[in-house]
Amino acid sequence: MPEPQSIGALGPSALANVMNGIRQKQEQGVTPGPIDDQPTPDEPGHPEYHRRRRAEWALARWETATPPRYRRSDATHPDVQQWADDVAADPDTAGSLLLTGTTGTGKTYQAYGALHRIAAAGSTHPYEIRAITAADMYGLLRPKGSERGTEEELRRLVKVPLLVLDDLGSAKASEWTEEVTYRLINERYNACRPTLYTSNLPARAANGAPDLTSALGERIVSRLSEDTRVVAMTGTDRRRGGRAA
Repeated sequence: MPEPQSIGALGPSALANVMNGIRQKQEQGVTPGPIDDQPTPDEPGHPEYHRRRRAEWALARWETATPPRYRRSDATHPDVQQWADDVAADPDTAGSLLLTGTTGTGKTYQAYGALHRIAAAGSTHPYEIRAITAADMYGLLRPKGSERGTEEELRRLVKVPLLVLDDLGSAKASEWTEEVTYRLINERYNACRPTLYTSNLPARAANGAPDLTSALGERIVSRLSEDTRVVAMTGTDRRRGGRAA
């Protein structure tokens, strides 16, 4: 088999013929086709690639912050899903969410599910979360409740971009609990930081029945009512084999 030869080895006439052919095609309007050099969703540089990386990082943080019992949580309620999507899109305008309902109706499950959904969205907004029960929060903020000091602990709760406060209104009401709760909710409200609350009590109840107003005070519920969506969870106690809505 003869060895391949370069165009230059064939002599000036061969090279001239090739160049002439290229010139004729250009004159006829024949141009090279487009080169597809854009990155695919699996390659760096594509928005979807970076969204997936952010989601992986956020989901790892979610798993670390979530108790083992709730690591399979999923936001199945449409209103909870919508709130989570709004937080992922723009936390400054999403507002807060209050899940109410009797014991065992799935409020905490939905709360951790919402955090999971926000993480999975891979938002460009910082994914920093804190989940704490109201009882643990009050214990942390009492004198000598933390080595960091009560004011530093309150500051951390106020500043975290996304906070879950579970079992709001469950502690015995006092001037101190009302003041601490008001400071937390008011400062997060003023900073437009989304908070997810759960409570066994309704925001307001008729006929003098216990509610968050009686447990927390009017000024706290007033703050909640302005920018907080309320979702009533219904159904029987799922821990006893019932199903919640």
